[in-house]
Amino acid sequence: MAREGARVVEADTPPAAVRADRLPREIWVLVGASFMIAIGFGVVAPTLPVFVRTFDVGITAASAVVSVFALARLLFAPGSGWLVSKLGELRVYLAGLAIVALTTAGMAFAGEYWHLIALRGLGGVGSTMFTISALSLLIRLAPPQMRGRASGAWATGFLMGNIVGPLAGGGLVAISLRAPFLVYAVVLVVVVGLSALMLRGRIEPGDTPGVELPAAVRFRDALGHPTYRAALVASFGNGWAVFGARVALVPLLVVESLGLPESWSGIALAVFAGGNAVTLLVAGRFADRYGRRPPMLLGLAVAAVGTGVLGYVEDPMLFLVVSLVAGLGSGMINPPLNAAVADIIGARGRGGTVLAGFQMASDLGAIIGPVAAGALAEAVGYGPAFAATGAVLAVGWLFWLRAPETLPGKVPTAAVSA
Repeated sequence: MAREGARVVEADTPPAAVRADRLPREIWVLVGASFMIAIGFGVVAPTLPVFVRTFDVGITAASAVVSVFALARLLFAPGSGWLVSKLGELRVYLAGLAIVALTTAGMAFAGEYWHLIALRGLGGVGSTMFTISALSLLIRLAPPQMRGRASGAWATGFLMGNIVGPLAGGGLVAISLRAPFLVYAVVLVVVVGLSALMLRGRIEPGDTPGVELPAAVRFRDALGHPTYRAALVASFGNGWAVFGARVALVPLLVVESLGLPESWSGIALAVFAGGNAVTLLVAGRFADRYGRRPPMLLGLAVAAVGTGVLGYVEDPMLFLVVSLVAGLGSGMINPPLNAAVADIIGARGRGGTVLAGFQMASDLGAIIGPVAAGALAEAVGYGPAFAATGAVLAVGWLFWLRAPETLPGKVPTAAVSA
């Protein structure tokens, strides 16, 4: 890759042999796996904060269990990138899933608060292993002109699982607060088995037939690209809002502020996920056709407004409507965001440190978000906590307003060398 001023650009036209109208089969395997993983995660998400509160701790302490998961992901992200380069994506992917399965099962038998902290921390290590390896595979296998679509399909798998998961989790809560953790562990074991069966022998580290792999893109080179910087800020805001404040605070808001049954937290998260699912594939196709910036700007604006007012809503049905709107905005963000990072990395995705930095930005938001928003909720109420979250998303919008387009064919091409 070569530097053009402050920008990193790429020659990103694949040979005819890798052009296709359909996504590769391996990507659909990843999509199916993401669906099953998300079902399990969705089962646990509405239960986790409420379960932690049974250990006689406050809102901030309950939010810390969410944050420690993200902290472990943040700290181990560079190590995960190194493991992928040494052992290959598939081995790291399967090992990461196995670690999350074991630690999640252990949470069902936790006897003290520190057990939850330790297990969630170890689970975060496994999570970043399978996330970075899966994203590396997704970028390497997707044709450049279909990156938005591939990312949208992958994210849709997670989101569809998040629609089903919270609803199932709400029912499991009626049996026991510990039951969802065991169900999630079983689902992950199934995913490990199926993924190993369907992907082993089909994917070799760094081997894509017919494509000569370019030199790896360094993090410092990508950081010189204003769109990558905008992607980091948006990823931080998305981590704060979706993986942090929403997962940590919505279940508590539903129960403690709106005075609704615990099962309603699962419904609220499912509605948000439904809004995501409506726009994910559309945003991916739009980003591949017209560019990454338009859906990013619209999605960040809608998500910022929807999230910012959520804490002030008192009517249960209106709360679900606002959750849906916020979900629609969030769904517009993911495909063009991942696609833009893939554009910067290059045709075959040899950018482990770039992916790690991108993932770490999201995890940093997921660490700070629950604690900061939880502290605001305890000090001044849920309204200001969600308003602050909306403001963080708005900062990402400002960065993308000045970010150049990266869609291949819409930017000047140049050879890029690390």
